[in-house]
Amino acid sequence: MANDASTVFDLVILGGGSGGYAAALRGAQLGLDVALIEKNKLGGTCLHNGCIPTKALLHAGEIADQAREADQFGVKTTFEGIDIAAVHKYKDDVISGLYKGLQGLVASRKVTYIEGEGRLSSPTSVDVNGRRVQGRHVLLATGSVPRSLPGLEIDGNRIISSDHALKLDRVPKSAIVLGGGVIGVEFASAWKSFGTDVTVVEGLKHLVPVEDENSSKLLERAFRKRGIKFNLGTFFEKAEYTQDGVRVTLADGKTFEAELLLVAIGRGPVSQGLGYEEQGVAMDRGYVLVDEYMQTNVPTISAVGDLVPTLQLAHVGFAEGILVAERLAGLKVVPVDYDGVPRVTYCHPEVASVGITEAKAKEIYGADKVVALKYNLAGNGKSKILKTAGEIKLVQVKDGAVVGVHMVGDRMGEQVGEAQLIYNWEALPAEVAQLIHAHPTQNEAMGEAHLALAGKPLHSHD
Repeated sequence: MANDASTVFDLVILGGGSGGYAAALRGAQLGLDVALIEKNKLGGTCLHNGCIPTKALLHAGEIADQAREADQFGVKTTFEGIDIAAVHKYKDDVISGLYKGLQGLVASRKVTYIEGEGRLSSPTSVDVNGRRVQGRHVLLATGSVPRSLPGLEIDGNRIISSDHALKLDRVPKSAIVLGGGVIGVEFASAWKSFGTDVTVVEGLKHLVPVEDENSSKLLERAFRKRGIKFNLGTFFEKAEYTQDGVRVTLADGKTFEAELLLVAIGRGPVSQGLGYEEQGVAMDRGYVLVDEYMQTNVPTISAVGDLVPTLQLAHVGFAEGILVAERLAGLKVVPVDYDGVPRVTYCHPEVASVGITEAKAKEIYGADKVVALKYNLAGNGKSKILKTAGEIKLVQVKDGAVVGVHMVGDRMGEQVGEAQLIYNWEALPAEVAQLIHAHPTQNEAMGEAHLALAGKPLHSHD
């Protein structure tokens, strides 16, 4: 292995996804000499196989639904179907524009970008393309890939992952979605909008099971209304090909048949065969273990993003990558408060939250110390105009701060910005109630909910 001893970087980053490139951009901005190594495309899962393409599909589905339902607004339209090739072109154009912009950013910050498959070769070096890249510190950011279950082979034909689903050359007539978490319900929602007969299979007792139970129930109600079927509380047993599709059998013997099975049970870390364990990096089930400052047990190695057992969200990767860069540059850093991270599921209707659930709050503070309030979007003028239904639920420590905001309804992802300020700044309901929210907006519902929680409801009942 050729050792380029003439250059020792301040930071060598293995992986150019959200966490890796954020660390590279911030590190370079702070004067660090940075090398960024990526085997595929800069931008990683989020840009090419996750956040951006899925939201493009969901928006295309939203347009299809609006075309079908325009009569209710007095608009005459004719819906002629989905041109999936054109949908993919729209999606790919969005990705391409962002990709070019990101490439330009990395070049402008004078980050040394190396395309190739890297492997950790020592606590301070990564081997790539026959070259040993030396650094004073190494950041591992190799991301994640779709997971499956023992005995369930994702073949890309009738049993597919989210990666395959994003490139599917047709709209399936029917589909079973295995997994009712974020990935599963987003694809279920998009496919239903495209005209697919969808059934979601989730082993736990609710869709989006990590959300507040009230949010899960509201989403289930909305999915029933849309005609999206789901089976909850029974785990997957096996999948097998039929003459023209696939059959899924559950642990209770119940079976479902469809043209395709989408395996959407989550994503697992990319860490095998990359030299991590050989260099003494502590791991658990493939994840790299880190402290609150993203440091591993090896002093010269940090790790961020989907590779570590934190929330698998692009914006978490950004925050973790920035934290590492700033720490290495000698700045004072504050650990990420993962409860304070905004979370959005972009199905129709959207599910958004920040803070902790009511159940978690009762566990921490005691049931008698927790107050929960639900504000129905039926009282919000803009939501009525949009014909969306849902709620904003606030969870408060009695006589104290709001510790959870949980929202269901179209465009609720756009309201989570204020919600995260309320949680992270430990706002009291009376303090938020003093703020004037524009009318008519959906954002006004946030203000109305806090007015009600502060004991002075306006467009809601006592």
